[in-house]
Amino acid sequence: MVATSLAPATPGGTATRTTPGGRVRAHGPVLHRRLCAVVTAVSCAAHLWLAVPGHHGPWLGFLMLALAAACLPCTVHIWRHSRVGPLHQVAASAVAMVAVHAALLLGTAGAVHAHGEGPASSAVSLPAAEASLQLLLVIALELTTALLATTLVARLRAERRPG
Repeated sequence: MVATSLAPATPGGTATRTTPGGRVRAHGPVLHRRLCAVVTAVSCAAHLWLAVPGHHGPWLGFLMLALAAACLPCTVHIWRHSRVGPLHQVAASAVAMVAVHAALLLGTAGAVHAHGEGPASSAVSLPAAEASLQLLLVIALELTTALLATTLVARLRAERRPG
């Protein structure tokens, strides 16, 4: 038997949409949640890409690995289910990362990622404009992540409202 786009009507009179393989289709905004999950995964990959070479020192490298590990389960949950809890967690983490990177960008005035007496990063050796551009790109990525997560929460809440 070939699966159709509409399964036989259920006793309640509502039809269930199915995939060509016979699985029940996901409800809600699928493209939006998948885009949110992909951008969150890109953020995880960026943390890993920056942590692995060890240019930021052992503590910041460990922190970046921990952040990527903490975000990865939320990415999977958003991809599969788009529940509000992981979306809130991703949005809050993204906003926190924006604040941290903005403080680094604005507070160090030419010595990007300089902490204490010595630089914790090889980014200090870059020209100030290039280092600032890198921080701005990270801020843009995190703002995009937060925007996608919060707008998906709004869409999910709007769908659940009666009437």
